[in-house]
Amino acid sequence: MDPTLNRIAQEQATAMAARDVLDHEVAGAFSSRVASSGSGHAAENIAYGHDNFTKTLDQWIKSSGHRENLLMQSASRVGVGSAKSSKTGRTYWALVIAGDPDKPKQAASKVKAKSRGPTPQPCRISIMGLCL
Repeated sequence: MDPTLNRIAQEQATAMAARDVLDHEVAGAFSSRVASSGSGHAAENIAYGHDNFTKTLDQWIKSSGHRENLLMQSASRVGVGSAKSSKTGRTYWALVIAGDPDKPKQAASKVKAKSRGPTPQPCRISIMGLCL
């Protein structure tokens, strides 16, 4: 979890709830909003309707475009925000996923060496080392 990305996601969720609209640009262009995070690569998932993160995550997992964002290989940080519309009661969600521009990629041989041992249990999705 990254405090800067949490702030960016929360601002987006709050803006969507205030206007009661699901729109990536409601709080400004994503590239402008995420610029302060120092990320080399970033993506955003937004949603509304579900009252908890687990249900929202399930919705994103079932959507190929959102799932692609969740599985971004260069991701090292994530931020989440939610806000409820006072007009409709809908809960709006924003998730910002980002990588670090200067973080070196591990060589395949190093990854292989580290993965020896018992077979890991299957995950529905893995985000930054978290098995969900």
